[in-house]
Order: sequence, then C-alpha cells, then structure tokens
Amino acid sequence: TACPLLSPAVLSEDLHSSLYFVNASLQEVVFASTTGTLVPCPAAAVPPATLRWYLATGEESYNVPGIRHVHPNGTLQIFHFPPSSFSKVIHDNTYYCTAENPSGKIRSQDVHIKAVLREPYTVRVADHTAMRGSVAVFKCIIPSSVENYITVVSWERDTVPLVSGRTLDTYLHTLSLNF
Repeated sequence: TACPLLSPAVLSEDLHSSLYFVNASLQEVVFASTTGTLVPCPAAAVPPATLRWYLATGEESYNVPGIRHVHPNGTLQIFHFPPSSFSKVIHDNTYYCTAENPSGKIRSQDVHIKAVLREPYTVRVADHTAMRGSVAVFKCIIPSSVENYITVVSWERDTVPLVSGRTLDTYLHTLSLNF
C-alpha cells in the first residue's frame, strides 16, 4: 500500500504552529503579604498566544489597580498589601491560565495562590505542672495563622540551648519562619 502524503500546506502549518505548557507542575504559590508575588502562565506558543488568567469559578481575572494585574506576557501579579486589605477572592483563591492561538486553546491546571499575612505573633509554651524527678512534656503553642509556616528547631531557656550536641527531640525547639 502507498503511504498517503500530506500536502505541503498542512505540513508547514503543523511545523510552524504550536501551543503547549512548558512547566505544568506549579500547583500552589504561597507568598508573604509584605512582598506580593508574580506567577507566570507556563504556556509557550508559535505564533505567540493570548494569555489570560481566570478564577476557578471561570470568571476572568481582571486588573485591580495596585492589587492585581495581568501583564501582557501572561504573568499574574498580586501586589503587596497590608493585612487590613486582605481579600479571600484575590489573596487566597484558585486560579488557572489559558493560552490561545491559531493552533487552539489550552488550559493550565489549577494553581492555588495564597497570601500569608505578616503580622506580629507570639509563640509561647503551655503551662504544665510536673513533680520533681518526673517527666514534663512541653508544648510550643503557635498561632494557627502562621503554624503551617513555622518550623521549631530547638528549645532555649534564657537564650541557652536546653540540648546541644545531639539530635533534637520533638520537644526541643526554637522558631524559624519559612518563606
């Protein structure tokens, strides 16, 4: 049997037109309210594509001056903001981007964008009573608004480490903020 030949017009169109995602693994962006964030739409296209951002509800992500902006290159920017300006719709929501050119239209996977409010907080040790010579268990109490972003690495008493030179147990901690 003869192999069917593609017409030169179809072949050249296939070779010169494409639309694809270059990095589709981004699923979550967590950023500090004091810094803001830039989230690129991970699409590449020949010829260039029109890139748009949407909320998970399907509503197009429109520009809000000084709060949210979609750049012509498809980058979604969420500006820094004071805690009093937090909006769940903008600062803790699921977005996706689309890319469209003559090859068609593609949609990215959902990207959850979440702002962490940079506010003062206090970490404390729960009060417990123990008898001399018995085991006392200390619990570090971290406010729920920041607990997912805090790692406890050692315990100190009056700035002196309680344990040195050995692996830290779960109750031996000092705080470090992960951003």
